[in-house]
Amino acid sequence: MDYQKMLVITNRKLCQRPFLEQIERVVKLQPKGIVLREKDLDEQEYRELALAVKNICEIQKVPLIIHKWEEVAKELKSPFVHLPFSGLEASTSESFGVSVHSLEDALAAQSRGASYLIAGHVFQTDCKKGVPSRGIGFLKEICDNVKIPVYGIGGISEENYKDVLSAGATGFCMMSEMMRVGTAF
Repeated sequence: MDYQKMLVITNRKLCQRPFLEQIERVVKLQPKGIVLREKDLDEQEYRELALAVKNICEIQKVPLIIHKWEEVAKELKSPFVHLPFSGLEASTSESFGVSVHSLEDALAAQSRGASYLIAGHVFQTDCKKGVPSRGIGFLKEICDNVKIPVYGIGGISEENYKDVLSAGATGFCMMSEMMRVGTAF
C-alpha cells in the first residue's frame, strides 16, 4: 500500500488498544498526514489530545491536521486545519482542507481558497451504514473539475485504493483499518 498518499482519519472509538499507542503505530507507516477528527470532544479536551498526538507525529515527521478547531491549529502551529463543508464560510484559516460531498461543494471550496479536498464517500462503509456510496464516477468528476488535490474517502481498502488513484485523486483516506492496524513495530 502506498502510505505516502494516505491521510489517516482518526476515531479513537474504533481502537482496540490505547489511542495514543495506536497513533504511534500508525505514524511509523509514514502516511501523508493524520487528521485528528475526534468530533465528540469539546475544544479543551481536543486541545489536550491534539498536543499529545502532535508530539507523537513530530517524532516521525508526519503532519498533524487539526479538524475543525481553528484556534487549536493556530496554537499548535499546525500547517492545516480540516473543515467540514458547513464550516467553510466562517473559516479564518489561510491553509485549510474541506470535506465535500458533491461537485458543487468542491467548486465552492476551491473558489473559497481550499488547499485540498476530501471527497466521499466513495465506497460502501460501515461508518455511513445505510447511506449509498457515491462511487468512483463521483470522485473522477470532482478530480476532473478542480485544480487542487483531492483525496477519496469512504470504504477505501488495500483492495480498492488504486481505483481511487486511477480516478485522478492525489491520495486516499483511511480510518477504520488504520485505527485497528497491528503493525510489527
